[in-house]
Amino acid sequence: MTDVVVIGAGIGGLSAAVLLAARGLSVELFEAADGPGGKAGVVVLEGVEVDTGPSVLTLPDAFAGIFQAAGALLEEEVQLRALSPAFDYRWPDGTRLAIHHHLEQSCASIGQTLGAEAEEDLRKFLLRAREIWEISRRRFIERPLPGLGEMFSFQALLELFRIAPLRSMRGLIHQQVRDPKLRMLLERYATYNGSDVRVAPAALACIAEVELGLGGYGVQGGIAALVRALVRVGERVGVRYHYGRPVQRIDTSGGCITGVQWEGGSLRCDTIVANADVSKVFGELLPAAPQRPPSMSGWTGVYRARRRERVGHTILFPTNYEAEFADIFDRHCSPTEPTVYICAQEPCHGRSGWSEEEPLFVMANAPAVGEGPPEGEELRERVQQRLLAGRIIEGTDRLLWQRWPRDLEARFGGRGAIYGASSNSPFAAFLRPANRVSSYRGLYLASGSAHPGGGLPLCAWSGRLAAAAVLEDRGLQRGRG
Repeated sequence: MTDVVVIGAGIGGLSAAVLLAARGLSVELFEAADGPGGKAGVVVLEGVEVDTGPSVLTLPDAFAGIFQAAGALLEEEVQLRALSPAFDYRWPDGTRLAIHHHLEQSCASIGQTLGAEAEEDLRKFLLRAREIWEISRRRFIERPLPGLGEMFSFQALLELFRIAPLRSMRGLIHQQVRDPKLRMLLERYATYNGSDVRVAPAALACIAEVELGLGGYGVQGGIAALVRALVRVGERVGVRYHYGRPVQRIDTSGGCITGVQWEGGSLRCDTIVANADVSKVFGELLPAAPQRPPSMSGWTGVYRARRRERVGHTILFPTNYEAEFADIFDRHCSPTEPTVYICAQEPCHGRSGWSEEEPLFVMANAPAVGEGPPEGEELRERVQQRLLAGRIIEGTDRLLWQRWPRDLEARFGGRGAIYGASSNSPFAAFLRPANRVSSYRGLYLASGSAHPGGGLPLCAWSGRLAAAAVLEDRGLQRGRG
């Protein structure tokens, strides 16, 4: 018998485990893979370790509170890297725009590259994005999923009106930004949670404030260093980790959690924090529940490329960005001319590559599994042609590793969607599963497919909110959140 079982060693599960063990509960964490991280994983290629998931850390304070609860300091456990320049945006006409960690440098760069009008528009847009972020953070992200009464209180309705719930993200951007290249840069933030900018709610404009206004970071040693720090701190407060042991069933009786089973073993408990895609929890571990449409997925690869001067992140935009969203969400096929994202892990995270080559993590968006015909090799070939044309790689550079949506589906479920359910409706955020499962007493959710959503900091908050709900239900914490 243990107090809490955590299923999954992704960011949400690791975060919840630390917080619960720090309050004196016995915590056993079971992970199907051979190590921690979940989608924030690693692979070793020809002797070099490479991150294969998220590559930008925003909102580090989401993690600072977790470390602090365990008597540790984020800055002593993890070294953050403020990169300048951080992003190199490139367009087919040869335009290149540098984006920095600090907003004033980014604004100056936009003014120099796209003109004073574009700089002025960005500053005004970010004022609105900052307002949306503050409302979203205070009302939604850092709190349990609000109920109907809370959502429709007078004050909540006033604030909901300010985030333009019936306007699309694209509509808000086009209303305030005139330069087409700056529009593309801001529209790309919709893909940070797998959304279609044409119909996704304007509230997602807050992502611009999170990355441009507050700044994104690299992590010395890669995102894996953050994962290992969470494990290290968890071990100090007593979390017991079991890798290579997939949970096969959650046991219940009378609507209450009673334990978990895996091949050759079982463990009794009355509390489970599930850090897995919701479709996997309800469908494999428990009876199936209705699932919402998935967010987008993606093809990812790692190249062994000849070392050259690079910034941490490079984005190659297509000629027609509109067509990419139409391909993925309307035609349900991989983009004809994909936007290509590249993370050079040496300058970004201070990782070490080979003697003369460096690891490049590459990504292109694609539909989730089942949203169209099975993926062929076309997307990979299109990405490689764009990398060659942009002189990101040379003909002798080698692709060492790749992962398709079907591979994500096989490992994580959720039809291979990277960010859980789709956010392409005005009230999508309110339709995500709550961290406390009302239909099973003792079951809690902490993942990118549950409240408050996907991405490193939001997964951390999902773990924090799930842990807070557990502590509240055990009488160890007053109030919610």
